[in-house]
Amino acid sequence: MRLSRSFLLFIGLLGLLHAYIGWRVLPDLGAVARAGGAVLLFASYALILVALAARSVLPRLQAARLAAPGLFMAGFFSSMLVFTLLRDLLLLVAILPLSILALSAPHVYILKTASANAVAALSVFATAAGFLSARRRARIVNVDVPIQNLPLALHGFSIAQISDVHVGSAIRKEYVDAIVDAVNGLHPDLIAVTGDVVDGSVGELAPHTAPLGRLTARHGAFFVTGNHEYYSGESAWTAEFKRLGLKVLLNEHAVVTHDGAPLVVAGVTDFSAHHFNPAQRSDPAAALVGAPMNAGAKILLAHQPRSASAAATAGYDLQLSGHTHGGQFWPWNLFVRFQQPFTAGLHRLNRLWVYVSRGTGYWGPPNRFGAPSEITRLRLVPA
Repeated sequence: MRLSRSFLLFIGLLGLLHAYIGWRVLPDLGAVARAGGAVLLFASYALILVALAARSVLPRLQAARLAAPGLFMAGFFSSMLVFTLLRDLLLLVAILPLSILALSAPHVYILKTASANAVAALSVFATAAGFLSARRRARIVNVDVPIQNLPLALHGFSIAQISDVHVGSAIRKEYVDAIVDAVNGLHPDLIAVTGDVVDGSVGELAPHTAPLGRLTARHGAFFVTGNHEYYSGESAWTAEFKRLGLKVLLNEHAVVTHDGAPLVVAGVTDFSAHHFNPAQRSDPAAALVGAPMNAGAKILLAHQPRSASAAATAGYDLQLSGHTHGGQFWPWNLFVRFQQPFTAGLHRLNRLWVYVSRGTGYWGPPNRFGAPSEITRLRLVPA
């Protein structure tokens, strides 16, 4: 009953927000645009409700097919709501001075009409651009990480990182094939897969994750779990990734020797893993136990940036993370910092470097407006 009340409250709030957009924007559009806007708002509300209902009552694959239009419209609704709020703020700031200056009503009419059309145009543009960005193959991002006392043999050591692919109902084998081809084309020394690869069971998605078995690097490909692996059956996926040839690190490390210089690659379980399996509590310090003291660099793979504080204390040089999607699309990228210490890119915490990938796929709405997906090529360079 409590869940039903929450669901009804959400439905009501969603309806009110759609009505707010219609009330504030539609009256100031032309007749044709007003009619089209009303249809779009009704379709948005209806399709989002269908998506929610489908996931509650239908098998996963059927639900995913029905939910896809609703997820697309959720991105559109988000943009409409944000631009409508910004427009109201603009009107509040602009109309008061016009009133004080006793300017005629046509000035106000022009401002309201122009801004309403801008809201509609910007919402369509942001949704279309975000969709195209989400569906194209992730771009290559090159990052140099300066490491203190880096041995000469490790100068230029390269790591290709992919994260948050979210193979599932929308991201399938062809998408993963393109990612693998791009990663292999970088000819990295090591590949880091930093979690949230899947959204579904092994039985459902194994054919679509199979291309990961083609990942090729001089020292291999390493994987750590993300929170979505635990939603999807972590133990089964751990076994599947091992079968594909990925080296799974669960609070443990491996030592690779590169041109005579040792380098430690450690990996931890997801920051929230203990909620699913108490024996898998994420522990960066435990992952370093037994590591050689003379390692030229110590690198930690940790799905969530929130592991950074413990990683800095444990003495790592570099942490590679994902999870945030860089906010996935504007303006939500502005709010990630309230839940994670870092949103995207390269950051410094004491002597620890933290690189946070924006993710290589997407989750939920197929929208990457202002936060493009990435395949990251990191190079270790001397500080």
